[in-house]
Parts: sequence; C-alpha cells; structure tokens
Amino acid sequence: LKLAVEKSGYGKALRPGHAWGVAVHESFGSVVAYVVDVSIADGRPKVHAVTAGVHANTIVNPTAAEAQIQGGAVFGLTMTLPGHAITLKDGVVEQSQFSDFPPARITDAPPVAVHFVASQDPPTGLGEPGVPPIAPAVANAVAALTGKRLRKLPFETLA
Repeated sequence: LKLAVEKSGYGKALRPGHAWGVAVHESFGSVVAYVVDVSIADGRPKVHAVTAGVHANTIVNPTAAEAQIQGGAVFGLTMTLPGHAITLKDGVVEQSQFSDFPPARITDAPPVAVHFVASQDPPTGLGEPGVPPIAPAVANAVAALTGKRLRKLPFETLA
C-alpha cells in the first residue's frame, strides 16, 4: 500500500472532477494495492490511471508479473461496467460467449503502472490477486466524488 501511494502521487491535487480511490487485497500469499484516478463521464466512472503496489516476494519474470497485474486490473474493471451483469434465465446463464458479455475494451482500459516490493523470499501467487481490489478502489473514488457508495457489481449508472 505504501509503495502504491508513493508512486501514484496520492494526496496531491487532481484536476477538478477527479478523485483518488484506494483499495488493498491479500490472497495466495500476495498483497496488491491500487490507487486510482477517477472521474465521472456520462454517468459512469472513468478510470484515468491505476498505480499498483504489489508484494509477491521474489518476482521470477518481471514482464509476465507486470502483465498479470495489468490484466487483473482490466478484467476487474470489466465487472464494474454498467450493463455487464451475468444473468440467469430458468437456471441457465444467458451469456454464453464474449458477444453476449463483452470484456472491457481498450477505451475502458487505463494505463496501469505496476511496482513490486523488493524481496528475496520465495515467490507467491499472481494469478488472481490483481482482480479483487480494483472495484473497491474505483468505488472509493466515486464515493469521494459523489458521496454515493457503490456496493454492487456491476456498478449502476450514476444520475
């Protein structure tokens, strides 16, 4: 968390209509913290930048590890997009492929800067830990902007 905060510039003034959001998550022996810069555009949160601080002990392949976190952030953002709900009808999932449930597109994907805590300890997991903290980080920024707490995925359109 400290690394993400330091690298993001958290606490410095952002442009009008923007707010910081922060969240941290631990799983599979790794800790991922996100600091996000968010505004509201057309009733939807717009993420302008993501800074990740990651403690996963020794990073064996830095390029692949960075890609895991970047991919996790964008995958997690897909779950926040209004209209991106998985629905059931008669006990069957209605979305069977990406044409029924489109992932976040490049226009939805902000730059994700990834920073790793230096460590000599044995490596830990990076497959899933990058996904869970992005939605709460964005929700915290939205709360700072609007006073409204988003507590359900996908996020609803903001009036």
